[in-house]
Amino acid sequence: MHDPSATGGVPPATPTRHDRHGRYPQAGTVEDLRHNLAAVQARIAAACRRAGRDPAGVRLLPVSKTRPEADIRLAYAAGCRMLGENKVQEAQRKWEAMADLPDLRWSVIGHLQTNKARLVARFASEFQALDSLRVAEALERRLQAEGRALDVFVQVNTSGEPSKYGLPPSEVAAFLWALPAFPALRVRGLMTLALFSSEAERVRQCFVLLRTLRDRLRQIVPDGVGLDKLSMGMSGDFEIAVEEGATVVRVGQAIFGARALPDSHYWPGSGASGSQESGGRDA
Repeated sequence: MHDPSATGGVPPATPTRHDRHGRYPQAGTVEDLRHNLAAVQARIAAACRRAGRDPAGVRLLPVSKTRPEADIRLAYAAGCRMLGENKVQEAQRKWEAMADLPDLRWSVIGHLQTNKARLVARFASEFQALDSLRVAEALERRLQAEGRALDVFVQVNTSGEPSKYGLPPSEVAAFLWALPAFPALRVRGLMTLALFSSEAERVRQCFVLLRTLRDRLRQIVPDGVGLDKLSMGMSGDFEIAVEEGATVVRVGQAIFGARALPDSHYWPGSGASGSQESGGRDA
């Protein structure tokens, strides 16, 4: 994906920034958030230049998990109109609290249990972690009752870590062929969670795998299944993701600041290593 002519014929040696995990300064004002948003957008633009891409083809999704209502309102004032949340009930509470901001939309980016499908069907504009037909069935049923449709991304486990959610790459084709049975689900693309590693090339390979899988599958998927979008990359590695074709990057701490407690507090079952990015190291 990167432009070899821009790097002397070799991929750019873009490092991860995972060493900053948990050390981002808190954004306490609208000006702080505007500054951080602009800084992230500038890094996206620089990564696009390295890859010969148009920055307009990359959407920044600020991730507001664990942030209080006051921070959400600051983010809105700073220009954010869609925010990402991992936990459905937390997202629902914020959606209800922000009822006076009707143009603020919500993207659910974390693992979904079928008994929470009714909540997603009620308020979410986007769901980025679809990885089972049981969840697809539950969402379809609830969305039909609500008279709504929902943009979805299929989550793929590109790292091979058993702690991560997502379909194995070998199962994605069959899964995509099953999805036209759920017309309320508008398939937009694929999502992945890379390794949380300081070894940038190992991280890069997760993104390369998702892009090459998408490029292969888009030739054979049924009508109505869109694979134009790739959601990959977080605060520590989104520049590498952009170099490899990300169209959506999920960024939390680089915008809002470090979270108060370790990720394991927010994501039961992520393990001491925090390798479950969706529940351990995301954003």
